[in-house]
Amino acid sequence: MTAIELEGLTKRFGDVVAVDDLDLTIQEGEIFGFLGPNGAGKSTTIDILLDFIRPTDGTATVLGHDAQSEGLAVRSRTGVLPDAYHVYDRLTGRQHVEFAVEMKGVNDDPEALLERVRIADAADRKAGGYSKGMRQRLALAMALVGDPDLLVLDEPSTGLDPNGAREMREIIRAENDRGTTVFFSSHIMEQVEAICDRVAIIDRGQLVAVDTIDGLRNATETGETLYVYVADELDETVLERVRGLEGVAAASIDDGRLRVRVGDVSKFAVLHAIDEVAGVQDFSVVESSLEDLFVRYTNEPVEVEA
Repeated sequence: MTAIELEGLTKRFGDVVAVDDLDLTIQEGEIFGFLGPNGAGKSTTIDILLDFIRPTDGTATVLGHDAQSEGLAVRSRTGVLPDAYHVYDRLTGRQHVEFAVEMKGVNDDPEALLERVRIADAADRKAGGYSKGMRQRLALAMALVGDPDLLVLDEPSTGLDPNGAREMREIIRAENDRGTTVFFSSHIMEQVEAICDRVAIIDRGQLVAVDTIDGLRNATETGETLYVYVADELDETVLERVRGLEGVAAASIDDGRLRVRVGDVSKFAVLHAIDEVAGVQDFSVVESSLEDLFVRYTNEPVEVEA
């Protein structure tokens, strides 16, 4: 079953094209990462999914409902953790969740929801005394009201320390195990790589890649680094010959071995060429991180905000 389907989705703001003919399908049960540099169109796409803004062209279908003509039905089945969430310092965690339960018109148990996000022991403390991670999880508890079929998470790990980010990942996985589809927008590559089944990369409003992370690696073989031990003595002459080989993006001498960054060819072709130059004795491969792939597809620095 399809959780989200975008067909020809386009949004213009005057002369600016924020989303440009976007086609994307997300299956039910996925944890799906949505990546892109600042101004790429991520937030605009999310706003269209939730019917906060209307597209110029194209369609967005969420959980079988047209996002524009059936926006209320979409929102009733969707939980949202926005990037710019806000909690009220003078209200307790329980009061926050009780308010969300009342607004959604359901009969959820606030205590159980706070337990799911691991802050039940602070249910009756005022949120003003919560840590950053606890505030984030309180906002997530409010998003879980009504047992949504789809969770839209916008930068859920921003500002969290490593322990807080790990806890957030564990909670997201647990909700996914309950059958919830997760649409996960973030610029923190390690978090996306650790949790997402597939990722889409959007740049200047256009979809530039969509696949599993392994699939993206296999499609590009770009950014892989080879550490190669060779038979010949390593000197500048050998290094210059290696740098001149087809498919070698960069090469240097690192602790008695060659450090070679592979370009747009097979790493095995590069190894064969190095063997012809200096005689390969042993090698190891460091795979491209999602960070490397992001830069490869967008030519943008990674430290960006949604």
